[in-house]
Amino acid sequence: MSRILKAGLALAIAASTGLSTPAFAENDETFFRQVVGQWSGPGEIVAGKYKGTKFICDFAGTQHAKSVGMALDGSCRVGLFSQPMRAEVVRGGKGYTGAFQDGAKGKGLDIVSGDVGADRIVVGLDRKQLKGAMIARLADQDTMAITVSVRVASDLVPVIGMNLKRTGAVRQSALAD
Repeated sequence: MSRILKAGLALAIAASTGLSTPAFAENDETFFRQVVGQWSGPGEIVAGKYKGTKFICDFAGTQHAKSVGMALDGSCRVGLFSQPMRAEVVRGGKGYTGAFQDGAKGKGLDIVSGDVGADRIVVGLDRKQLKGAMIARLADQDTMAITVSVRVASDLVPVIGMNLKRTGAVRQSALAD
């Protein structure tokens, strides 16, 4: 898989992660609860050198055990080639910290800004010269649309689109001390 495709797919799994201020913690928790579970669906690179490349992703989302946030584990595949994907975001201080794959210091991405609502998340993403944004919106309990854009000059240009469907029932549990 090309580095651009890997970076783009890593941006795409940002769909279930986000940033906001603690004042909006209730919306954050609501959103994170809604994306817990199994998700699968097609995506396509819609701009750039690899325009028209189609892929399929499968993700398992879990709420973070000790903080407001979540982790996603899964993979995306193009034809016979598969790339493991991992993302984790947790609230820390006045915002969120997170990384996709091994973060911007490695071959992944960092989360640098964002906003979480009850049915959507918008995050700012960063990797060296690559600046971008990801928007994920829950159309309903079982459907999530994701758009990843990169900054070109002063414009945000959409480069990846995905449509994920929930593939299993939502399971939530609470552990008591």
